[in-house]
Amino acid sequence: MPAALRGLARASHPGPALVVTAVAAVLAASVSYPPGRLVMLTAAILAGQLSVGWSNDWIDAARDRAVARADKPVALGLVSRRTVGVAAWIALASALLLTAALGPLALAAHALALLSAWSYNAWLKRSVLSVLPYVVSFGLLPAIVTLGALEPRIPAWWVVTAGCLLGAAAHITNVLPDLEQDRATGVRGFGHLLGATAGGLVAFGLLALVGIVIAVGALASGLRGWPAAPVVAGAVLTVLIAAAGVGLTLRGSRTRWLMRLIMGSAVVDVIALVAAGSVLAA
Repeated sequence: MPAALRGLARASHPGPALVVTAVAAVLAASVSYPPGRLVMLTAAILAGQLSVGWSNDWIDAARDRAVARADKPVALGLVSRRTVGVAAWIALASALLLTAALGPLALAAHALALLSAWSYNAWLKRSVLSVLPYVVSFGLLPAIVTLGALEPRIPAWWVVTAGCLLGAAAHITNVLPDLEQDRATGVRGFGHLLGATAGGLVAFGLLALVGIVIAVGALASGLRGWPAAPVVAGAVLTVLIAAAGVGLTLRGSRTRWLMRLIMGSAVVDVIALVAAGSVLAA
């Protein structure tokens, strides 16, 4: 693969992009999307996530160079800022066009989620409202899925709530490894104001709450029988992952392992949501 393509792939933030895409695809399968529609949704979400990753590196190019970010392909000269910017806009247009095929309600939800994510990259990451785009975009993900089904339905309140809480936790843990570099370039977001220790504790407290909300919400919505078992087990495992995160935080860790724990918890939560597929919609 040419160096520029490798740089473009790295600039897309492939880990989070693939995790969010997989979450959407699995949720869609759990609410019985036909194969063609499932492919369409998956492609739309992937394109949207690529646009978010690329727009981040495009907008932050000068700041990343200023602090010599070793994990940023644009700062390392592996790909040009212009190339990443063009890719971001093409991916954004593709995401919206693909989602339009799923209906106007899904398009509206996805457009709002992407507007929220891009607004974070553009300016909100430097303000106390930096957590808001994560809350909005993560909370809207299940809505994109249920509204894009053949029979559009609003997601259950507890599904949206779990998404919002997971988004807040993801935001806080995402900024922890870069606190010093961000402060050096004037970034003072919500996670930065909390600081390393308090931020980690809040993030993993929210993470534990996500599993509990899913279990309580699904059972309250009438989930019974064997599907209830993985939902309850997911809540227990999420709490255990959160406890591991608290332990790392108290030991002073601010590595990418914190974000990996969030991603791992998201996988557990998705498994629980798949088991609760019959009650995901209101």
